[in-house]
Amino acid sequence: MASQDLIVSSPPHLREKGLMGSAMRDVAIALIPLIAVSIGFFRLYAVVNLAVAVVTAILCELVMRAIMGKKANIGDFSAIVTGLLLALLLPPAVPLWWVVIGVVIAVAIVKELMGGLGSNLFNPALFGFATLMIMARVPLQVSYNLGSIDGVTTATPLTFIGVGSGPLSGFRPGYWDLFFGHAGGALGEVSVLAILVGAAYLIYKGHVTWQIPASILGTCFVLSAILGENPLYFILAGGLMLGAFFMATDWVTSPDNRWAQIVYGVLIGVLVVVIRLYAAPVGAVAFSILIGNAFAPLLDRMFVRKKFGEVKAVA
Repeated sequence: MASQDLIVSSPPHLREKGLMGSAMRDVAIALIPLIAVSIGFFRLYAVVNLAVAVVTAILCELVMRAIMGKKANIGDFSAIVTGLLLALLLPPAVPLWWVVIGVVIAVAIVKELMGGLGSNLFNPALFGFATLMIMARVPLQVSYNLGSIDGVTTATPLTFIGVGSGPLSGFRPGYWDLFFGHAGGALGEVSVLAILVGAAYLIYKGHVTWQIPASILGTCFVLSAILGENPLYFILAGGLMLGAFFMATDWVTSPDNRWAQIVYGVLIGVLVVVIRLYAAPVGAVAFSILIGNAFAPLLDRMFVRKKFGEVKAVA
């Protein structure tokens, strides 16, 4: 019967009308604590970067949808969230044209040209950021003026890890600085506490499960300790927390199966440690999650449950 035909569609498989927009709106809400702390530290730099990224993301979606003859749906918040995440991945004093280019790559190419929300293989914000790193070499150190703190040059705390360790002109933030708040690195690196508050909200709303972030952070903690690094500093510094809770858990680009999610998290964790220690400390989380994205469909197929009564075919 036609009424019983199954309709096969691309993920995310959210059935309730408006549920996807509500979920993406919750992600934007979850980012508010981190955005507030970044604005508190970086002031106008953060405000301008975030505003430019969001406006560019919205315009990109409107233009691309018009070109492809599709109805624009800014209300699903997917473009807005992509713009916010891309801005949070960048240093405060990054040239604005870098922000624009990164968002165009993320929204126009990775998100819309791949079919729109639910069809992209890679996390759009991370792909835009990684492309910027390759093309423009986003700096480890950025100079800016915060009024009472004049002409400060700050380095991401990752420069104290692995290949980035050594004498630097700057203050190494301590554990409490990393956890509560410090003005160093990208906008999204300012406060682990702010990230955890947002993550707790997403877990409460049922949008994020523990398997992916726990397996990423646990793997990084154990493996970095085995390799002689300070494991607590390793997981607190840089964008690992933001990546583990807000990027790697993206519904579209991560596995659905719980065991597949754990393997996915372990894979990302191993890559983060290896890339941070033996390649480059900055960008390790982004490249690791993007590689994990590529393996997500395979992991889901590997861990799919056998149907009840199914018999393996004999060649």
